[in-house]
Amino acid sequence: MIGDDGVEGLVLGQGSAAGEAFIAFQEYVHQLSQRGIILAVCSKNDETIALSPFTAHPDMVLKRPLFAAFVANWADKATNLRAIAEQLNIGLDALVFADDNPFERNLVRAELPAVAVPELPEDAAYYAQCLADAGYFEGIRVTHEDLARTGQYRANAEREILRESTSDLPTYLKSLGMQMRAEPFDPVGQARITQLINKTNQFNLTTRRYTDQEVAAAMADPGAITLQVRLTDKYGDNGMIAVVIAKPARRSNELIIDTWLMSCRVLGRQVEQATLNLLVEEARRRGCKALIGEFRPTAKNALVRDHYVTLGFLADGTDDGGNSLWRLSLDKFAPFDTFIGVVEMQT
Repeated sequence: MIGDDGVEGLVLGQGSAAGEAFIAFQEYVHQLSQRGIILAVCSKNDETIALSPFTAHPDMVLKRPLFAAFVANWADKATNLRAIAEQLNIGLDALVFADDNPFERNLVRAELPAVAVPELPEDAAYYAQCLADAGYFEGIRVTHEDLARTGQYRANAEREILRESTSDLPTYLKSLGMQMRAEPFDPVGQARITQLINKTNQFNLTTRRYTDQEVAAAMADPGAITLQVRLTDKYGDNGMIAVVIAKPARRSNELIIDTWLMSCRVLGRQVEQATLNLLVEEARRRGCKALIGEFRPTAKNALVRDHYVTLGFLADGTDDGGNSLWRLSLDKFAPFDTFIGVVEMQT
């Protein structure tokens, strides 16, 4: 234990079977990080002591900058995992808790059943194989945004520190210097668009899943409006943070929003309003008179239940599946004022 043995007492590195096993495990975790898996530390210790191996031990493969969150205190680990999920703005079901202490594993299983808790073997030489065999981190394709994910989440933590230190929300939003770029789907963004459509659950109005080929079909459909939205600010590039698909509705001169999803990392930054401004602008350019929003409730998307109401849509009945429909008359729509400084729409 680092608190008792100190950095110099850690069994790590060449010269012993245990030390080499821990290095091998760290190398495996480092490879996961390079593929876009977010790393976090959940330690029951004083923060300065918990940090010391990552900053002072010469054989550590995993250094502090690789971790998007570092929580070390004397609270129980279930509580700290909740804090990590909140800090990173991800669901508990996105966490995999790897701990060599059976007590901690069983506590997390009991308190947080949504968290995946692998039963690590006693021999550290088999840690990596245990995680690999479980298939927690398998993905179909790795995108550029995956590779940049740790930096994006660390930057988001810095934004939260600024938000907490700022007395009012408008001042905070203005200080970010946000710039948003939106453009139709294209082959460059296609892989990331497909990935977001198939994994986004919370901020997802319809949770429709589309294959790569179906995304390509939407891209080629002249009657559809497609948007891939990216956001930058003074802390860096958030990557692609929203995807929208709108198609001709049953009534003429109307478009129905088939898909609208967004990264929870940018909630509360007026991206929803700025995206609607763009969507209305393009719909008007095509001669449309109204936008129809559809909300299909799931077990995970209660977050956006009032999305269309908040944006000024009026109730418009239900569809054949009983999902709620919402109508926005474009002739009455006034664009939202936002603190997103530059918004470009390339058609």
